[in-house]
Amino acid sequence: MTKDAVDVIIDQWRDERPDLDDLLPMEVFGRVYRVAAAIGDRMERTYQRLGIGRGEFDVLATLRRAGEPFNLSPKQLSDTLMLTTGGMTGRLDKLETAGLITRTPDPGDRRSLRAQLTPAGRELIDEAVAAGLAVQREALSRLDPADARRLGDLLRELAAAVAR
Repeated sequence: MTKDAVDVIIDQWRDERPDLDDLLPMEVFGRVYRVAAAIGDRMERTYQRLGIGRGEFDVLATLRRAGEPFNLSPKQLSDTLMLTTGGMTGRLDKLETAGLITRTPDPGDRRSLRAQLTPAGRELIDEAVAAGLAVQREALSRLDPADARRLGDLLRELAAAVAR
């Protein structure tokens, strides 16, 4: 097996701090971080080719996943995406200017608006999801399918453990 950058870091820590017994956590999370950063960069480049950034993708994808009629309140979007309402307003302004969403009155509360995908927004997010999935699929293609499935299962367990 070829050494990677994390192996080099671990070797350096072993040389400098032999008293640190178990460096496995550093190996695991160092690699998780590096994989996330690398795939995140690839995804960002893919979305940029379609004229959106990751933030805009997240809003459009959340609306698309909501199902017909593809609309949510800014509060629902903020809660899902863990953004402040101010941050959400900026994203919605940008998406509305681009013609990818409209803001429509909330039928349950005339004081509120709902963000709704336009046909162009739906077309774009469907293309972006497929393009992003292709990037992710290509990255995973280097693993045996059973190993990729096991990795997904292990990461689910790890995510649940650290969320406590």
